[in-house]
Amino acid sequence: MKKKVLKITGITLLILLAISIAVPLFLQGKIEEIIKTKVNNSINATLDFEDADLSLLKNFPNAHVELTQLSLINKAPFEGDTLFATSKIALSMSIKELFKSADEPIVIKTLDVDEAKLHIKTDVEGNANYDIAKEGNEPTSDPTGDPDSSFTLNMDSYAINNTEIVYEDMASGMLLTIIEMNHSGTGDLSLEKSELKTLTDALVSFEMDGTKYLNKNKINLDALIGIDLSENKYTFLENKALVNQLPLVFDGFVKVNEENQEVDIAFKTPSSDFKNFLAVIPETYAGNIENVQTTGNFEVNGVFKGVVDEEHIPTFKIAINSDNASFKFPDLPKSVRNVHIDTEINNETGITEDTYVDINRLSFAIDEDKFNLKAKIRDVMGNTKVDADMDGRINLANISQAYPVPDDYNLKGILNADVSTSFDMASLEKKQYQNTKTSGKASLTGFEYASQELKNPVAINKAALTFNPNTVTLDSFEGKTGSTDFAAKGTLTNLLGFMFNNENIEGRFSLNSNQFALYDFMVEETADENLTKTEETTIAGEERIKIPSFLDCTIDATANTVIYDNLDLKNVKGTLVIKDETATVNNLTSDLFGGTMGLSGAVSTKQETSTFDVSLGMNNFNIGESFAGLELFKVLTPLASALTGKLNSDIKISGNLKEDFTPNLATISGNLLAELLSPKLDAQKAPLVSSLDNKLNFLDTKQINLDGLKTALSFENGAVKVKPFTLKYKDININVDGSHTFDRQMQYKATLDVPAKYLGAEVNKLIAQMNDQSLGEVTIPVTANIGGSFTNPSVNTDMTSSVKTLTGKLVEMQKQKLVSQGKDKAKDLLSDVFKKDEADTTKTTSGGVKEAIGNILGGKKDTTATDTSKTEKDEVKNAAKSILGGLLGKKKKDTVN
Repeated sequence: MKKKVLKITGITLLILLAISIAVPLFLQGKIEEIIKTKVNNSINATLDFEDADLSLLKNFPNAHVELTQLSLINKAPFEGDTLFATSKIALSMSIKELFKSADEPIVIKTLDVDEAKLHIKTDVEGNANYDIAKEGNEPTSDPTGDPDSSFTLNMDSYAINNTEIVYEDMASGMLLTIIEMNHSGTGDLSLEKSELKTLTDALVSFEMDGTKYLNKNKINLDALIGIDLSENKYTFLENKALVNQLPLVFDGFVKVNEENQEVDIAFKTPSSDFKNFLAVIPETYAGNIENVQTTGNFEVNGVFKGVVDEEHIPTFKIAINSDNASFKFPDLPKSVRNVHIDTEINNETGITEDTYVDINRLSFAIDEDKFNLKAKIRDVMGNTKVDADMDGRINLANISQAYPVPDDYNLKGILNADVSTSFDMASLEKKQYQNTKTSGKASLTGFEYASQELKNPVAINKAALTFNPNTVTLDSFEGKTGSTDFAAKGTLTNLLGFMFNNENIEGRFSLNSNQFALYDFMVEETADENLTKTEETTIAGEERIKIPSFLDCTIDATANTVIYDNLDLKNVKGTLVIKDETATVNNLTSDLFGGTMGLSGAVSTKQETSTFDVSLGMNNFNIGESFAGLELFKVLTPLASALTGKLNSDIKISGNLKEDFTPNLATISGNLLAELLSPKLDAQKAPLVSSLDNKLNFLDTKQINLDGLKTALSFENGAVKVKPFTLKYKDININVDGSHTFDRQMQYKATLDVPAKYLGAEVNKLIAQMNDQSLGEVTIPVTANIGGSFTNPSVNTDMTSSVKTLTGKLVEMQKQKLVSQGKDKAKDLLSDVFKKDEADTTKTTSGGVKEAIGNILGGKKDTTATDTSKTEKDEVKNAAKSILGGLLGKKKKDTVN
């Protein structure tokens, strides 16, 4: 019998186990269908989830349903926005709930939500993304009068873990963010009246119109809430809250009506210990206040009462008071004494814009330093209006001696102030500074300011301001950063805009400096998180000069020395306009390289690569110093290292700047006009000159005349193009044109008009044989093609062909001269013949002339001719033989007897 019972029991357990396994598999698809069908049929949005898992064992005797990767996506007018998403939702319900049809309500006992994100949004037209219920889908009543609902809460507990809630009102500019929220509650919500025990902790941020009032402030709440579902009323019974480290207790209720919500809540600090004040300050800045020694009181009392609807908020009054309090942190040497706080935050109408703050008194002392502030702030949530008076003297170093200021603040200096101001934010935003009324004086000495946009801290030795109704006069501003010193005066037009709206510093200043070094303004570039390790290594340690983005001003500057790269510019004067990370220089002058420089143009660091566009005038520069000191000049000419003397030049040039603010030569374009004054050429320092000397033996480069040489260059695509120009060497003109690249690769042609006398012994021997020295001045072009690099040039000439051409030219010239000489000799002889015929009356004229012509031309011999005729004819023949012999290079035998 016993065995039979055990057998039946075992079989029963196996059947139950099989059912526990089989039923979830059978019902799982049905559950997905029920949930999606019920929800999606009743909302104007799309509910979806990745998976639905059912277990009968995990939460036995209840069924456990788990939905993963659930999302609720809006439809128009918030098409595609995610209203709600969560990684997991776990539900617990009775097993019988699983067998209900899709039309029957389901009772849920427990609910757990993990890593949810809820983004509630209203647009400028008042549409809310949570208003997703379909029109005409109002709940109906069953015959008993109970409302029909898809789900009924009958929970023992619920929990929401690590959740983010964002409420964004685009019309009012309000943004409420709750992150890292953990909230849990227990209670039977199926009862008409019940109590819900809740625990909540979260980080809360609140922003209105771009102004942050809370920034990740820590909130803890331990609340027992009475729930009356018949009146939709929620009453705070036993409640303790912790804001940062400030404890609060509160009571009252919230009632949800059809058209609005009623609020009546009062809160206060449970004690009046001054530690309550320190607790208001974020823990990051206040540190651990547990062991802080305090005297005096600090109390916070507040009331919220009224209705909440589209036009109203509850009226409220929050009073903050402290009277003659003090505190001292145990690890710091000084204490803060005589602390008086009398502040109220009120709204008496329920209209958001009517919120105001009265700081009737805020004062404290550290040692002998005292600070006092009074202010009235109106229309806090709208066009904020401020009316404030401030006076006092504070040694900023004492602040870190009495309060745990972060180490990187490194506060120093003494602040004196006696200032009254009245302004509204709308006027500041519109830059209508005439609507502000500020007067008084403030000074700061021994202060240091550090910024990511500055390489070195700025030490302000002395700064003094006078506040006028519309402007602020900078009476003095003396300081130093790195090796740069400065002293400035001027006028600021928007100090309030800079202080309250992150606007630029605007104004006009005069700036004097003994030494101004640009490398003091070089800042390290922040590494891009997306860069590879190789790219990060490449740029590691690189620094880039950045023009501060907050400057929008005009500066009339003078400096004894400006250090730029390796250059020392002396007696610098000019006007500098700085705006939008661009510095525009007007009429800057400086002494440099023994001469004077004038510069106008602009430099911009706004883009990823800095750029420049300038016009530069140079007068009487030392050529050697300028070519050695300026990287640009080093590539202007292959002769840069070999020239000395003076230089005048005008340059128009633009391009990119490298990280150290020197030009990137491969990117520049522009043109240059240059004139050399009293230059000298050192052949030993220029390989090109030596190469020319070797190729052209007749050329002594030391004697090339460069004085007064004017040349024009143009820059484009990384190359220097030279406009053709002419040099003078003795009586030789040298015509030069061509180009070279910024990596010093040359492609030039020099054409020399060379007289014959310079072309060697053979040519001069030929001229001597022709017995005509004037032929030595005959010129022939000799071309030198110059290639290679500045340091390793190649020179090729056409000397052989030029000499051959010259020889032919000389021979041809001599032939033409001989023909001309022969004709002239014939004319002379004919003239003599006619004269002889006139004298001899015994002969006929015609016969004598014919005979004479025949004799001269080498015709038939005249045996009756005189000895004189024979002599002259022989002279002509001898002259011809001599010239031909010279041309042929040897004497020929005389074949004429």
